[in-house]
Amino acid sequence: MPRQSLKPKPISSSDSADQILADEQKDLSNLFQGVDMQVYQDFSFQIVGKKFTNLGLLLNAFTHRSYVNEHKKSKFKNNERLEYLGDAVLELAVTEYLYRTFQDQPEGVLTAWRSALVRTESIGAVADSLKMDSMLRLSKGEKLNLERSRLQILANTFEAFTGALYLEFGFETARDFISKNLLTKTETMIQTESWRDPKSILQELAQAKFSVPPVYRVLEESGPDHDKVFTLGAYVRNKLYGKGTGHSKQTAQQKAAEEAIEKIGN
Repeated sequence: MPRQSLKPKPISSSDSADQILADEQKDLSNLFQGVDMQVYQDFSFQIVGKKFTNLGLLLNAFTHRSYVNEHKKSKFKNNERLEYLGDAVLELAVTEYLYRTFQDQPEGVLTAWRSALVRTESIGAVADSLKMDSMLRLSKGEKLNLERSRLQILANTFEAFTGALYLEFGFETARDFISKNLLTKTETMIQTESWRDPKSILQELAQAKFSVPPVYRVLEESGPDHDKVFTLGAYVRNKLYGKGTGHSKQTAQQKAAEEAIEKIGN
């Protein structure tokens, strides 16, 4: 019996060309306006078990205003309209969950819990845990200053992705995403009382210890009008107990109050 050759069968030029063409077509299928969408589709499938048909919508969710301003000739849109939509979807999903789950709680308590769940720090932390920052499309300048406004940008991206889920797959998918990644933290929030407004806690603490309310003063303002950053101080009897920074005076006050509570409480 003749011995069989162990040498591999040579690939014909036509086979090789067909394979190269197939590989190129596979690569092109992941491209949208020159952007490789594989990482975005993988993220979507990992998070909600579905892939987007509308690639522009998915990419839009991760495109910051600064990127669009830097690429003025491109057709890319920023994610602010999706953020607007996602904010409403988020609030409805959280409101419905709290209403159905805690039927003995009054409206005031449910409102406070909802505010705590949807605030920048809460949803920004979730976006961070999902590593959304690795997919953000930012300008070169914004990347350099990312640490300053990172949490706010991540929170906005979380809302924008929520809005994209709603448009692509409907409310149920968006609600499941919110439930799995945010609402699971509700019990811990209630047990630790982290839902309580820091400014209200500081007000009570200052009145109890010093018989006067705290006063908040602007220490610094920086950045352009469309992207202001405020630094405020929390004072009691003209003594500075805490400083906070944020893209709004309200956010800066909350952070200043949190720092003041730690100092006065110790």
